[in-house]
Amino acid sequence: MNGIEKITAKLAAEAQVEIEALRADSKAECDGILADYKVKAEAAYEAALKDGERACALRAERAASAAELDARKELLSFKQSLVSDVFTKAAAKLVSLPEAEYAAFLTAQVTKAAATGDEVLIFNAKDAAAVGKKVADAANKALGEKGRLTVSRETREIPGGVIVKQGDIETNCSVDMLVQLRRNDLASQVAEILFA
Repeated sequence: MNGIEKITAKLAAEAQVEIEALRADSKAECDGILADYKVKAEAAYEAALKDGERACALRAERAASAAELDARKELLSFKQSLVSDVFTKAAAKLVSLPEAEYAAFLTAQVTKAAATGDEVLIFNAKDAAAVGKKVADAANKALGEKGRLTVSRETREIPGGVIVKQGDIETNCSVDMLVQLRRNDLASQVAEILFA
């Protein structure tokens, strides 16, 4: 081996040692970076998992609140329908009172509604025939001197009750209207009785 070959071999050996050292340093640095990112990735994964769990819990809570609100709405709607049924049945009961009681009830309504005593009373066809004249006579008697109420030949499609008409002005004393007017005052009391 001549001198140049020895020097070249020595340089190649030294370069190889440096390359190995650089490789070892690079591998150690890469392993360190990889370990750091692995820790960061695990932390990010745990944070994302916790965020997902919180989001799921929040969605579940919102869904439960929405379901509870829907249940309350359904219950309120059911209660309102029961209260409405009570008033519907009350109207039907008024219309089906015995004739004498029904006539007395209508007479009281006409007496309250008559402003001048000259009004015309409009019934449905059934009530006009059954109690119309009795109601007019009893109301005229109750009104005294100013009582000149008459029963109209005109009839209306009302379930029961009477319309008191003076010229173009009508006072609706139909059973449906009377019950509706009382509903505002009595609905809370009916609900208390039904749902106590």
